[in-house]
Amino acid sequence: MSLNDPVLAIEIEPAPAPAAAGIPHRFACFVTGTDTEIGKTLTSAAMLHALVQTGVRACGMKPVAAGAELRDGAWHNDDADRLTEAGNVGMLATLTTPYLLREAAAPHIAAELEGVSIESVPILAAYTEIAAACDAVVVEGVGGFRVPLSAGFDTADLAQQLGLPVVLVVGLRLGCISHALLTVEAVVARGLVLAGWVANELQDDMNFADENIEALVERIPAPLLGRVPRLAQPTAAAAAEYLNFSCLPNWPGSHTPTFER
Repeated sequence: MSLNDPVLAIEIEPAPAPAAAGIPHRFACFVTGTDTEIGKTLTSAAMLHALVQTGVRACGMKPVAAGAELRDGAWHNDDADRLTEAGNVGMLATLTTPYLLREAAAPHIAAELEGVSIESVPILAAYTEIAAACDAVVVEGVGGFRVPLSAGFDTADLAQQLGLPVVLVVGLRLGCISHALLTVEAVVARGLVLAGWVANELQDDMNFADENIEALVERIPAPLLGRVPRLAQPTAAAAAEYLNFSCLPNWPGSHTPTFER
């Protein structure tokens, strides 16, 4: 090919935009944890409680929930229900939890038992609809950051497709430093913004809890949003007393710079 040859225009198809693209600048985040039963739901509910206190329309979303029981003719998951109770916008359960699985097992196993394939499209569509109806959305993941949802699709893929700032919940117990730092690496490797992290005490008498938190503060490149003690009554309001979310991108009433990808 010479310089005098005609130039052919080649159309390059752009990469799919995150689900958050095109949504007005409102508050939204993805809450993940270092493991299952680590305090994600308590933190997410506390965040929704704090959002409601600022006067905005806030809704929680648990896209995949494994473990449900039939009550009053409808299937319920405790974590999903706690998010619904903490928010102040009523949305259909099929939107806030597109995949409500009955068996309390790893999501890909629970889904297989029901003949269901967990896919991103229904989740992203539900998120877009919720975000359009609310001022703030808190999306809680399931288990840790790399939990399989189906063949070739896990929670890290979902977080990446949503494209939201990530809040990490670290359950304080022996081994939490490595678990937390490995999760941080995985979040950053996906090109996501780690916006903050929460230290959640899982027991009353963990040895060297202060030293563990100090080590994490030195190594996690995001602000510590607070330390939640083991609560006698672990309600959203009680946990919110120990947390400060105002540094998160687009938090209502704050001057935190707008989150952009």
